[in-house]
Amino acid sequence: MNGGSMDRDFEHSCLEGSFSSQASKFTAGVLPNPLIDDIKLMELKRGVLIPLKTTQEVRQDHTIVQAFITRAPTKSANEVISALRDMRPDGSANPLPHLRRCAKPGDLPAHLKTEFMNVTPAGRQIHTAKSNWIYIIVGEVTDITEEELTKTLSSIEGLDLDIFITSIPIPLLAPTSQVQAAMWSSQFWPTVYRKNNPLGPHPSMVARGTDDIKDDAAIWMTLAQRVANEAKCSGIGEAIGAVVVQRDENGAQLVAVAGDARWHQDPRLGDVGNPMAHCVLRAISMVAQKLVRHERHAMDLDLELPTLAFDAFHDGPILDGEKMCFSQEHPNMDGYLCHGLELYMTHEPCVACSMAILHARMGKVVFCNHMPRTGGLSSDDRPDGGGRGLGLFWRRELNWSLLAWELEQDNNFDLATLSPTTHV
Repeated sequence: MNGGSMDRDFEHSCLEGSFSSQASKFTAGVLPNPLIDDIKLMELKRGVLIPLKTTQEVRQDHTIVQAFITRAPTKSANEVISALRDMRPDGSANPLPHLRRCAKPGDLPAHLKTEFMNVTPAGRQIHTAKSNWIYIIVGEVTDITEEELTKTLSSIEGLDLDIFITSIPIPLLAPTSQVQAAMWSSQFWPTVYRKNNPLGPHPSMVARGTDDIKDDAAIWMTLAQRVANEAKCSGIGEAIGAVVVQRDENGAQLVAVAGDARWHQDPRLGDVGNPMAHCVLRAISMVAQKLVRHERHAMDLDLELPTLAFDAFHDGPILDGEKMCFSQEHPNMDGYLCHGLELYMTHEPCVACSMAILHARMGKVVFCNHMPRTGGLSSDDRPDGGGRGLGLFWRRELNWSLLAWELEQDNNFDLATLSPTTHV
């Protein structure tokens, strides 16, 4: 999953464009299906959808670095900025777009005003009289040496006799709110909030995604709970269930349902069971099998699954609910993997299943029960020194990201309690 930055950037630009500039098309409701028709008649409470935070949002790793600044007469500012731009490799873009390139003496933080006024008599004059000078941020001190900067500035008329260079601390990442930008402007350097989130998904993406699923999330979660109970009662696995949904302009449609099957056919696997039969992996495989089945039927070919003495994946339907859903055709015959689909789970998936969700190109994930010790989607630090949460749903070094929520349900059902060390 590492790399693929071009692929990832394209995917994210499409996501951000569709969520930020268009009204939601998904207003048609839940389409009929025998597995959920009775659930739709229940008076289910919506519950509360809590968007997951990314690892950067949780830890607020706002690295502070040192940056060079200089000052120049206002009439020479454009020439200085052009010279500084030429110093960057291939004239690359401003590496600190969240910081104002230029600042009037009166716009500097109070402590910088005091410091610069008292350095030289010229500095006092700049800050006490009507100033014709302006301060300019250059860039990180690691990107250029002071000697190189001095040489560049000395070639500019009006600066050769009074070259001012110093370094100040600045925040390397952009602010996540107007309040934070104002705080940084008073602490470091005039800062701009561009109404985005450099640490995670754009706020409009999260808001629009929440609006899309909030009315029926409880329906799909109730179905997931049903298949979870069925898996537990049948003895094939733990009380864990997963439901895959497709949502488009026609409405929300059921695609796959799967219960946990870690104990199926082989109860001798200790306390862990068969990790390849976790409900997420089974559900993803059933989606894929439906697509393959359609392709083969289109070519007048049968889908013949091998009969194995022991099937390690158990990705065929076992429970009654799974069989009924699996017999139904995929609502999108041209689908690719689980691209853009929604996954509803009774519990937070483990690390392996979280990576499978990313590989399958799922679009949204909702779970009810956070698994702080074993879950792979949450970014919260693990208890008792267990290390940091991975927050796999949105990490910049991976070439796929998705939106994820924890659903706090209002007693719509009794969610099974698992051992905190269970890998879902």
